[in-house]
Amino acid sequence: MERTLIKDLATHIGQRVLVQGFVQVVRDQKAVQFLLVRDHSGMVQVVVERNEANRALCAEVSGLTRESTVSVTGRVVENPAVLLGQREILCDSLTVESVAEPELPVDVFGRTETALNKRLDWRYLDLRHPRNQLMLDVQTTVEHAMRTFWYDNHFVEIHSPKLMGSPSETGADLFTVDYFGQQAFLAQSPQFYKQMAMAAGLERVFEIGPVFRADPSQTTRHAAEFTSVDMEISWINSHEDVMALEERWLQQVLQEVAARHGEQIASSFGVEVRVPALPFPRISMAEAQQALAETGYRAPADTKPGDLDPGGERALYQIIQRSFQHEFVFVTDYSVGVRPFYHMRHPDNPALTRSFDLLWKGVEVTTGSQREHRYAQLAAQAEEKGISRESVQFYLDFFRYGCPPHGGLGFGLGRMLMQLLGLASLREATMLHRSQNRLTP
Repeated sequence: MERTLIKDLATHIGQRVLVQGFVQVVRDQKAVQFLLVRDHSGMVQVVVERNEANRALCAEVSGLTRESTVSVTGRVVENPAVLLGQREILCDSLTVESVAEPELPVDVFGRTETALNKRLDWRYLDLRHPRNQLMLDVQTTVEHAMRTFWYDNHFVEIHSPKLMGSPSETGADLFTVDYFGQQAFLAQSPQFYKQMAMAAGLERVFEIGPVFRADPSQTTRHAAEFTSVDMEISWINSHEDVMALEERWLQQVLQEVAARHGEQIASSFGVEVRVPALPFPRISMAEAQQALAETGYRAPADTKPGDLDPGGERALYQIIQRSFQHEFVFVTDYSVGVRPFYHMRHPDNPALTRSFDLLWKGVEVTTGSQREHRYAQLAAQAEEKGISRESVQFYLDFFRYGCPPHGGLGFGLGRMLMQLLGLASLREATMLHRSQNRLTP
């Protein structure tokens, strides 16, 4: 018999079906037994009548443990008294596919509080909760909507290498690996290869892939490995073109999420998915720092000059909310001192870069810029930053034989899910988190 998903039972009233899933609850009563069986699409009540004909079946049900997997066959009937969809299955046979040990290491459904770190230790059990499965469903919709936008706007997908012979960013926070007897690095970003694609004439590229940062930060928004979403486009006039592209892209993505999952997200996470109006607010770094100073905000002493600390980002969001009633803001024109060597300088103010960060509800989700595409200028900027020519010569070579003006961005998928669903930590917005103290499961 072909399997029927629980969400489709309404179209099988009066029919015999096969349902397969996890046992969530067993209620063993005198005259009848009740099971709650769950698959990825929903949950259904299964009824087993206690009688002589069902003696073996009842014994099987009595021995079931929570989270065992079963195959159930029976007739679907309507029952208005059943809260789970006003229907149930009258069971005539049950096969136990695998038996769960009686004592679960974590409470999958939150009847008791389980610390996040312990849930992450048993993440495959934690992911059985429908709330976590909804998070992954939303992630799937987000990526599909992103790809639809890219496909409709003539982007090409690339897959850049994650093993590199030289650093892909500043040279800090690198993971080193032995590569056939020589030192190699795990990629911190596909940045250099996105720009190589521009020099190759591909004009519009994207990539969704892993990146690696040996960052010891133990914060709610950092990870040693995460999924980066990257775009790069040619023939731009400034970083404004990149920001205009990103806001249209995000609007389309969030429209799709709201349409497909809005009600479920509101029910499970208590968050409204708001489709942002265009254009997003923009504020220069100098203006942002002035606005923060006027509220009395003072950044911690270790904050880099010309940058925002996490508290400053949250405070700026409150300012933007009051002024624009908007969840997003582009912070533009960062100083040279806090940006990579490949960011283009403002022609009328070389102390500033044509760059931006995008903050969403007070958390940075994007860094982008117009890139420097002129070989001599790029080489000079690398030297100015103290980067040896030898270490980046392969990258500089991309610009020796002509390259169009271009720019792009990197976007954190986990941070997007964290902000979209109102999660407290990036650890909850990732299937399996990696940080300084977590390498398993």
